Amino acid sequence: MDAHLWIFIAMMAAGFQTLRFMVQKLLSMGTLSSGGATLARFVYAAPFVAALTLGYLGVQGVAFPALGAMFWPFALVGALAQILATWCVVALFHHRNFAVGITFKKTEVVQTALVGFLVLGDRISMLGLAAIFVGLGGVLVLSGRPEGKGGFLNKGAALGLLSGAFFAISAVGYRGATLEVGSEDPLLRAMVSLMFVTASQAVGLSLFLRWREPGEVGRVLASWRQAIWVGLSGLGGSLCWFWAFTLQNAAYVFAVGQVEVIFSIFVSTLVFREKLTKNEVWGMVLITLSVMTLVQSL
Repeated sequence: MDAHLWIFIAMMAAGFQTLRFMVQKLLSMGTLSSGGATLARFVYAAPFVAALTLGYLGVQGVAFPALGAMFWPFALVGALAQILATWCVVALFHHRNFAVGITFKKTEVVQTALVGFLVLGDRISMLGLAAIFVGLGGVLVLSGRPEGKGGFLNKGAALGLLSGAFFAISAVGYRGATLEVGSEDPLLRAMVSLMFVTASQAVGLSLFLRWREPGEVGRVLASWRQAIWVGLSGLGGSLCWFWAFTLQNAAYVFAVGQVEVIFSIFVSTLVFREKLTKNEVWGMVLITLSVMTLVQSL
């Protein structure tokens, strides 16, 4: 297998994820709450990923792989962290525009490097560390409000940074889970992990919303014509993320996935007709430079 295949897979994941967040933002602008838009991502992906996994097993003619002792702890922690991260991002769209919201989310690279080192012992090079500091500079530039008020301690910045922290925990949990699947096939390891994770997320978040937001699950199901695209794009993105995690450490995967910032600029300007300030553009430039440097450090 091509040693650099994971780079292409990570870029595909970023593309699918941008599409998914675009649809989620549209749904959260009146149709669904932040929680409902988050649930749509999981409930409409779960049946497809289950069918895809079982179909792949049948085509390959192999038995269901064994799961290691740490699979469920890694998978469930990752699943909960991803729910919280996605909720934060959808809520963030009410405070900052689409492209800036996605860029704040991209602090996950810095935080994933730290969590990956502490939990799995993943390491990065000195050049990689330099790239991370450049990315931090971009985050600081982005963190002020567009009108220049409020400094970096504002709700939009907090939601963005918090989403990055949860995504970091999620990524490391998912990488740990995929490594606990007893198969030499990285795509199968990704599919099996994703199937269990997505099912647990759909069930868990549905129960939570029935308790906290009565009627919201029904609205998610009633909005299936739009919401199903959240599930399908989420399935494509998650499968690619999981696949890449089986091939490379999570910090590097997310670093390449920073091309999502570029994709989000196109969505922000072409779909939502949002304008970017000069500081926001500079922040994105710094974060993109951080990604390019990190890729060169591999």
